[in-house]
Amino acid sequence: MKHTYYLFSTIALGITSGFTGCYEMDTFPLDQYLTEEQKAQAKLDNPEVAQAGISGITGVFSTFGQVTGSHDDFGFPAVMLYSDSRGIDLIGDDTGYNWFYPGAAMNNTTPTAAQTELCWTNCYKQIFACNSAIKSISADTEDPLLQFYLAQAKAIRAYDYLILAQTYQFTYAGNEDKPCVMLVTEQNAEDYAAKGAGRASVKEIYDQIISDLDSAVSLLSASGLSPEEVLVSKPKRFISLATAYGLRARARLIMNHWEEAATDALAAIENFSGMPMSLSAAGRPGLNSIDESNWMWGIAIAPTDRVVTSGIVNWPSHMGSFCYGYASVGAWRTVNKLLYDAIPDTDVRKGWVLDGNSKSRNLTAAQQAFVDAYEMPPYTQVKFAPYGNMLGTSENANDIPLMRIEEMYYIAAEATAMAGGDGASILNSFVQSYRNPSFAFSGGGQAVQEECWMQRRIEFLGEGLATYDLMRLKKDFNRTGGGWLSVFNYNVRADDPVLLLCIPESEENGNKAFSSADNNLSVGRPAAVI
Repeated sequence: MKHTYYLFSTIALGITSGFTGCYEMDTFPLDQYLTEEQKAQAKLDNPEVAQAGISGITGVFSTFGQVTGSHDDFGFPAVMLYSDSRGIDLIGDDTGYNWFYPGAAMNNTTPTAAQTELCWTNCYKQIFACNSAIKSISADTEDPLLQFYLAQAKAIRAYDYLILAQTYQFTYAGNEDKPCVMLVTEQNAEDYAAKGAGRASVKEIYDQIISDLDSAVSLLSASGLSPEEVLVSKPKRFISLATAYGLRARARLIMNHWEEAATDALAAIENFSGMPMSLSAAGRPGLNSIDESNWMWGIAIAPTDRVVTSGIVNWPSHMGSFCYGYASVGAWRTVNKLLYDAIPDTDVRKGWVLDGNSKSRNLTAAQQAFVDAYEMPPYTQVKFAPYGNMLGTSENANDIPLMRIEEMYYIAAEATAMAGGDGASILNSFVQSYRNPSFAFSGGGQAVQEECWMQRRIEFLGEGLATYDLMRLKKDFNRTGGGWLSVFNYNVRADDPVLLLCIPESEENGNKAFSSADNNLSVGRPAAVI
């Protein structure tokens, strides 16, 4: 990581075109010809130039071919797909078209594995970009726009550290003192570049996450601005006050800080201007546009972005069942049969998955005909609509969800119950209104937590949250009986070192304060259950 530090200040300022897409170039001309000193001063004086820097940060979400150079290298959506592939519910086949085979096989726990390079490099690219922006904006600025942009950098940095913390060490509760990842902020970035840094503890990383999110909430509240007031095109690529509360709720749920998590989730709901996906819309293919009313935050993709013009090196290529890509030529994403069977017939989300006869009651005639023509296997997920709802399209320009308002209801229900309150009422009200009118649940505490986990498995299938939930809840990764191929049919203990990625070899080589002896264990793939 250290040897590429020089890149990060330019990424933060939006001047490295290879790392930015169309939507991230809105203010590019303002920043193109400034010196580093002028840029720093301009950001203090000119909010428009600050916006160029923050747009550059969001551009890292959809970088193309900058890490492995392979067809699994398309930014954060690839990180999400690798994460889900290591779980129990999203099944990838053993085919040459499945670039995420190493995740399904869990044979990627080495310092040279593609998954760790993608996760580490994308997160730290963005962290260094955020550090540059934070350092360039006065901490005590009273300019509303600059407060808004400073909040973006703080919140996105917290998001990156949250991903890293859950990938390279076991969950917060009970592991607070274990080594996590390198903590690099605007205050020690230069020192890190010169001397390196060891692994901070889990607690130190989460302390930074909460500090950044506290600051983001305060700054967004003080600014009084929403993304819609700052951006005309796809404003939800920037973080709102509701999203900042949502990120803090997510972090506090992981930390088992139940009352605070519930409070933040409810604050996110209260400050959100949209609403959950309706009962009539849920279950049908969708989730392809950041402008949908239930999206809080997402990755904006334009048809001209390199991940799209590549044709097949993008998220829809691997996850889209109704577009052209790797999935349509055989690398389908199917769903754990036990999960499908557990979804009540009265739950509209059952239509997100084909049944044992490769049918879904929720598809249109044209969509079902497409399924039949491509001979999709049973239990294929059909959750995500193609770009522009054009069946068979090769223009894979879907936006990617990072947070939806539905998550806040599940957090509020679980955290309230775990704090001793009536979480079941929150859960019943939400599910009955938006997913399953026949749903009825009674219980408290861990029973609500378990039911929320089941609801989250259904709700966020393929959205990069499932494996983190398994880690957070300290559950075994038990794939038996779910329809996995025999070679992937694992039952991995919740404390097995195979669940942690190794820090990349590039960090071992470039960080003077870190060596292979400080890394996570490099272990072989688990033994399949026969």
